[in-house]
Amino acid sequence: MTPRQRRMWGVGLVLFGAGVATALALQAFRENILYFYTPSQIESGEAPVARAFRIGGLVVPGSVHREPGDIDMSFVLTDNAHTVTVAYSKILPDLFREGQGIIARGRLGEDGVFSAEEVLAKHDENYMPPELAEALENTSHPGQSN
Repeated sequence: MTPRQRRMWGVGLVLFGAGVATALALQAFRENILYFYTPSQIESGEAPVARAFRIGGLVVPGSVHREPGDIDMSFVLTDNAHTVTVAYSKILPDLFREGQGIIARGRLGEDGVFSAEEVLAKHDENYMPPELAEALENTSHPGQSN
């Protein structure tokens, strides 16, 4: 084998290795990314059933249910067009309250109930994720001036 052929084989192996490393990195990235969905998108079937994702919306007043002495609870999220029931089994953030915007991370069950692993309450009255603000803007909601 001539030196030129050895160099070409070396360059080819380096390119092949870089391609494999890139493919593995992209696969890992795709598996670990968390997409954001609104209740309307979940209702329309856009959200995955077996994968983790984030959901955002407003907590429907009067929808928070907890058995006395139990940490398990459920509440309903809305984007003022559709609703999704969320089940949660941990301590809620201090800022969580009815009528407030939240983001939850978890999985959608076959029964349509979102099992949350984490619940984040907004920390500022003016902050809202852009996706949720757009979804609420497309529907009429309390406090919106027309």
